[in-house]
Amino acid sequence: MPKTSARLLSLLSLLQARRDWPGALLAERLDVSPRTVRRDVDRLRELGYPIAAFKGPDGGYRLDAGTELPPLLFDDEQAVALAVALQIATTTGAGIEQAAARALTTVRQVMPARLRHRIDTLRVTTVEPPAIRPNPQVGSSLLMALSAAVHTREVLRFDYAPASPPGATGDDRAEPPPRRVQPHHLVTWGGRWYLVAWDLDREDWRTFRADRITPRIPTGPRFTPRELPGGNVAAFVAGRFQGSDGAGDWPCRGEVILDLPAAAVSRYTRDGVVEELGPDRCRLVLGSWSWPGLAATIGRFDADIEVVGPAELKDAFGYLARRYANAATDAPAMPPPVP
Repeated sequence: MPKTSARLLSLLSLLQARRDWPGALLAERLDVSPRTVRRDVDRLRELGYPIAAFKGPDGGYRLDAGTELPPLLFDDEQAVALAVALQIATTTGAGIEQAAARALTTVRQVMPARLRHRIDTLRVTTVEPPAIRPNPQVGSSLLMALSAAVHTREVLRFDYAPASPPGATGDDRAEPPPRRVQPHHLVTWGGRWYLVAWDLDREDWRTFRADRITPRIPTGPRFTPRELPGGNVAAFVAGRFQGSDGAGDWPCRGEVILDLPAAAVSRYTRDGVVEELGPDRCRLVLGSWSWPGLAATIGRFDADIEVVGPAELKDAFGYLARRYANAATDAPAMPPPVP
């Protein structure tokens, strides 16, 4: 039979692993008698752990939430996962960077030496593409308010600050009416927080930047959740930022043949399809938010290009050819092609 201290830690670990534990099953897992389980539960209660007993055919125990946070028990993998999560939390832009750093220091101090060494050798760096302007911070209280509305499925009313064009002042913009939405998801994209919601006035899905939201109190009535286009929030958000209707695909997709090896092209094509046609020839199917944008992306490959289709892509190459020729001769700018 294990010693009392080790047995208490094992019991606490089991109680944290699932909500309800029949007493007989706990006794079997710990290889002790039900009477010993009852005594160990009483010891944990004396240490501040709120363990409730429930009635039933076998009876059992449940670790409830208490008014104070008692000591927690983590195994090695959980401790490392917690340290990784806290390091990542310092780069989320959620306004919790200092709190996450303090929590990581606290966790490290109470870890045994073997885990502390693993944490000290673990360094997580979040790499984001350079931005024209730094991403705005979002207060944790705002994130909690938005998350609560998503969780309770309650209509959210908020003021939404419009994007400020260069040189604009507060007097240049009329006060927009408050928005009324059914909040479904709170997500991050490119270092910013967004609320994915059904706009009741526009009767369509919208993504709102959280840093421009000022919630109004109280929230509205409860609603029945809707299904996102495509059924996947990640694909939906990616599609919206790609300029599509939210199904996760680009609005413009074309096919070309490049005089380059497929291996050389695939290294620089994240979401395209590359097919090898020969040692120095491949087929590329790629998407973009516009036909000139797609032509410009393909044009970065230093190789001859054969356009397979559609005709809009071939027209976009012609438009870019004239634009580049004009840029070389200081000719007047050209209007973009009509989509």
